[in-house]
Amino acid sequence: MKKKLVIISGPTGVGKTNLSIALAKLIGGEIISADSMQVYKYMDIGSAKVTVEEMDGVTHHLIDVLSPMDSFDVNRFQSMAYKAMDEIYERGHIPIIVGGTGFYIQSVLYNIDFQNEPTDQTYRKELEQLYTEKGGKYLHEMLQKVDAKAAEEIHENNVKRVIRALEYYKQTGEKISDHNQKQKEKISPYDFTYFVLTDDRQKLYQRIDERVDEMVEQGLVDEVKKLKSMGCDSSMVSMQGIGYKEILDYLEEKYSLERAIYLIKQGSRHYAKRQLTWFRREKDVTWINKEDFSYDNHKILEYMKQKIFQ
Repeated sequence: MKKKLVIISGPTGVGKTNLSIALAKLIGGEIISADSMQVYKYMDIGSAKVTVEEMDGVTHHLIDVLSPMDSFDVNRFQSMAYKAMDEIYERGHIPIIVGGTGFYIQSVLYNIDFQNEPTDQTYRKELEQLYTEKGGKYLHEMLQKVDAKAAEEIHENNVKRVIRALEYYKQTGEKISDHNQKQKEKISPYDFTYFVLTDDRQKLYQRIDERVDEMVEQGLVDEVKKLKSMGCDSSMVSMQGIGYKEILDYLEEKYSLERAIYLIKQGSRHYAKRQLTWFRREKDVTWINKEDFSYDNHKILEYMKQKIFQ
């Protein structure tokens, strides 16, 4: 018997948090965050981190567990998520993976193999040096030449993944996009239901813009100031998140606060678009357009429950 697993994903700002907590209460679930920023302590406002009050007694995993100085990637997420899932199953509960990082979700759902990690770090260091000297666009163009599909799927700002793709090609002679496709074709070991929430594009973009304004009002600038005073800088994975890198640049007087806010909104909208493109390529997903349910969470929850236990 395959064990049940529920996934709630979708673009940033679509309303995954509230719905996932209500569903967890309805079906006896615990939530595992598949968010690359909420895993960090002290990064609450910019990551739109779920509060203890919002959790409403539902157990959450992979939130507030790492220092901003720590590195966090898909490999680490996968091992932490599996550990949390084992604990959840032992308690007789259902794990609900919630977040917008599609690659993280895929890694757990299909048990993607990351064993081909290079032991020789020389080429990685060369690429990191190239990034320092010539920037992310240059590395992305290098990737375009050897693996166009990977370059299409990985944004040039995601330097870590661009470097990993180049490194993988150099090490194995195989395109990482081909490797990922083979991994995706695996059969999942879980009895899973994969929901993707979506909404009218203009409403989603408006909500994203409003949320950025709320973050600034709540003290995003002070949050980044505190992180900077702790020794966090733009070279760290944690500080490359949308909202953090722009405010950091503002604090370093690269541009005005008004410009920083504009760039956060623009970056968040572009990210939402890329997320939707990713989920459209995923197999076996159940799309939930909130508009089709008249934005009634009770209707959405009943539909989800029916799909999970059908």
